[in-house]
Amino acid sequence: MTLNIRKVKTGFTLIVLFISLIIISCDKESDKNQYIPTSDLDDTLIRAADLSFLPGIEAEGTIYYNLNGQQAPAMTILAEAGMNTVRVRLWHKPASMHSDLAEVKTFAAKIKAHGLKLWLSVHYSDTWADPGYQYKPEAWKNLEPAVLNDSIYNYTTRVVRALEPDYIQIGNEINSGFIWPEGHTSNPDQFLKMLASGCKAVRDNSDDCRIILHFAGYDGADDFFNLVRTIDYDLIGISFYPIWHGKNLNLLQSSIRILAVKYNKKLVIAETAYPFTLGWNDWTDNILGDSSQLIPDFPPTPDGQQTFLEKIRRISESKPLLSGFAYWGAEWIAYRGPEAINGSPWENQALFDFNNKALPAISAFSKE
Repeated sequence: MTLNIRKVKTGFTLIVLFISLIIISCDKESDKNQYIPTSDLDDTLIRAADLSFLPGIEAEGTIYYNLNGQQAPAMTILAEAGMNTVRVRLWHKPASMHSDLAEVKTFAAKIKAHGLKLWLSVHYSDTWADPGYQYKPEAWKNLEPAVLNDSIYNYTTRVVRALEPDYIQIGNEINSGFIWPEGHTSNPDQFLKMLASGCKAVRDNSDDCRIILHFAGYDGADDFFNLVRTIDYDLIGISFYPIWHGKNLNLLQSSIRILAVKYNKKLVIAETAYPFTLGWNDWTDNILGDSSQLIPDFPPTPDGQQTFLEKIRRISESKPLLSGFAYWGAEWIAYRGPEAINGSPWENQALFDFNNKALPAISAFSKE
């Protein structure tokens, strides 16, 4: 996820759309059989939140409150609600020092101390990486392709050994590849070599860490996962935001189920979010602020946010291969005060309200 709204989109093939219609039709008759019963849920299903901003927010003395209005750390509040995994981005050498290896290592220790699983989103960049931006780290700027492959392997090795993640993404929203220009999908042979280098480093240094390949949206996902079919990885990760990826949850459900079955991979909704209001709490422009960006069935209210996330959870746990979800920006409140112009463009999509109190949507993390 990044603040840029440009997203790469291409259409599914006709055969995939045809299969989607069949599955949607079947869902009407057998929906009760498509979801894992509550009594069968366990921690093999991912109930995650991306809390990458939290170290910086906590460093400024921000106080969060639980549903009862009691002061508590944000991660504790979400863990007590049922969150079992924390997703964290990792940048190579960011100018701000936030999301660098040192900060993430300290944060990872706190995550594990809470008994939570660690999911790393490795951007292989000094800043945001998404379908429109995949710029290589400055330190790798002039490397030849063979040396670049070695750098990917060595860096990933260092990350895995230092942080011991439970899940790791080799790149973030890599629709058009990563570490441009060498790793752009327009240069498929080199892209696959670079992707394989990252995956091999994980396999060589961990018996347990599961590898995720992450694509933004479902349009074009079939072509992408066909391209990477020779890569050794474990889970398909898909971002889904109504503002960028569509407003048809039936199509989301059928599309990701097709991907999971076709490529025989577990699939996780790696990023999603929804607003509890269209209002704002600082002077930083919000990413989402218009009703046309929403799904009509889910109003921008605390109840609407909760209903949306509960629906996403049901979709993300549907049989046979879907295995959970992650909520992006759960903690990203307007933490610098109402006058801030460099605060949060996401405060109306956080899982805490404008008084920093937990919202009802956190119930979607529940084990019950």
